[in-house]
This record gives sequence, C-alpha cells and structure tokens, in this order.
Amino acid sequence: MKTIPRKQTDDLDLHALRVLDVLFRERSLTRAAEALHTQQPALSKTLARLRRYFNDPLFVRVALHMEPTAKALELEKPVRALLDDMHRLRNEQTRFDPGQSTRTFRVFTLDAGVIVLLPVVMKLLLNTAPGVRLRAAQVDLQNLHISLESGEIDLAIGEFPLLIPGIRRQKLFSGRHMCIFQKDHPRLGRAPTLAEFMEERHVFITAAGTGHPHQVAERSLMEQLPAKNIIAHVPTFTAAAILAKNTDAVVTMPGPVASVLARELDMQLAKPPLKLPEFEIAQYWHERFDRDPGNQWLRSVINAQFGGGKSPAKRK
Repeated sequence: MKTIPRKQTDDLDLHALRVLDVLFRERSLTRAAEALHTQQPALSKTLARLRRYFNDPLFVRVALHMEPTAKALELEKPVRALLDDMHRLRNEQTRFDPGQSTRTFRVFTLDAGVIVLLPVVMKLLLNTAPGVRLRAAQVDLQNLHISLESGEIDLAIGEFPLLIPGIRRQKLFSGRHMCIFQKDHPRLGRAPTLAEFMEERHVFITAAGTGHPHQVAERSLMEQLPAKNIIAHVPTFTAAAILAKNTDAVVTMPGPVASVLARELDMQLAKPPLKLPEFEIAQYWHERFDRDPGNQWLRSVINAQFGGGKSPAKRK
C-alpha cells in the first residue's frame, strides 16, 4: 500500500476523533456532516488528516456508502473508549448552572410531545433558565438510537419499545385515548354511546408520524370502525382537531393531546365508548450521557413536571 505522507499539522485532536467516531456509525460523509452540524468539505479535510496520520484510507466507498478498512475497525473501540473517558472527565470538572447556561438541548419528540410537553417545559425554562433553548429535533425513528448515542439528540420523549441496549429509560406517565368533537355536535353529547360512536364520521391521524402508542390504537380503531365512516387521514393531531371542529367528525387521540386541543379549540372532550390499548410515555437517553450535568438537569425538570405515572390530563 502506498504510504500517505504525514504533515506536521496532522496531530490528533478530539474533534478529529469525534469525526472518526461519527463516521463509524453513519458510513457517509453527508450524514456525518449533518450529525456534527458542519459542512461536508470541512469533514473531508478532517478525514484526509486522519488518513495521513494513520497512513490508511480508513473508509472506502462501496456502492452508496463507505465501509471501514481493517485498520479503521481496529480503531473503533479505542476511539469510542477515549471519547467516553474525555466526556466523563469534562463532566466531573463542570457544573451545570441553569440560570447562566446558554446551552441548546435537542429533544426528539413527535407531534403529541410538542403539543403537550414542550409548552409546559418552555414556560418553566423561561422563568428558571432564560438562556437555555430547546430544539425539537427530527430524526428517522430507525436511527434514533444512533442519534442518542452520538449526542445528536439529548433526550427522546415518547414510547419507543424497539430501542436497543445502552439506552436508558425513565417512565413519565401512562394514559388512555380520548376523543374530541364539536361542542355543539348535532348528534353527540358528552358521553357518546357505542352505537353513536360507530355511526359517526371519523378523522384519522397517520400513524407513521405519531409514534408507537397511537399506531397501536389506530390499528385497533380501524378494525372496529366501518371503513365508510373514516373520512380523512391527516399527518398531525392539530390538523385532525381543526378538521373535526369544522365538520361533524370525531377524532380519537392520546388523552393528554386531546385535553390540550379541546381546551385550545373549545371542543368537547369525551371517553371513546370502546376499548383501546393504554400507552406509556417515557424519556430516553444514552448511557454515555447519564452523568452529563446538563442532561441530568433536563431529565429532572421533565420528570418533575410529568413523572409520577399519572397522565398530565389528570393533574389539573
């Protein structure tokens, strides 16, 4: 193999090792650049520096992705261990002061979490941690564990039963589904009967964008409702509620979301007269950041507001 000349400026630094670590997971310069919030040309320069330092290509292109060389595979565990040690050392020397911090936390939560959790948390942060910011980050659910492991996402909130070992979980609350419809609905009162419910028109929320709990409930509803009575599928809970408010349709959704939207849109909240599975909402983080002071603080804030097992709708 041809020797790659090393320059005097090719000493390793933490940023270069971080790039290498992300490349191990992403196998793509484009995705790695996105995960590190940088530009691909800058990442290419860092990879070139790593190649000179180790005198090895490290990653070679195969079809549409990059595969690590044998040398790179030898480096993967030592690099990860070194980064973990440095992260722990930095955390032990650093305290998190929410009143002075300007940190931006990246939280992955789906439509329901944005509606129910973020307004409560943001109101609290504005009073106790005015410099702290929250970003509702969106990632592919199939890669959620990678985003948590890399630190691209600080916390995930929802119900994600397929996350792999290494992901920590803390239950926040459990709940049931509720339905909402016009307050002056021509046929429904505050407690619809099963026959009334089955005869009404219904709006469905596309489960792919709402998470596991609603996906299970939606499947159950589809099995029980006449297909002719499902008049629309929309991508978000808010869109479904607005559509129901402007028609005589019914929409069924997780209780905490239904409570917020019924209040904000002045709609009727009712229990669906058929059995639907309960759901359990938790917060998730990677064990690499279990002792991160900022991550610990944010988890404690969320647990204080929503922990204890009861659905937020039952706390009012």
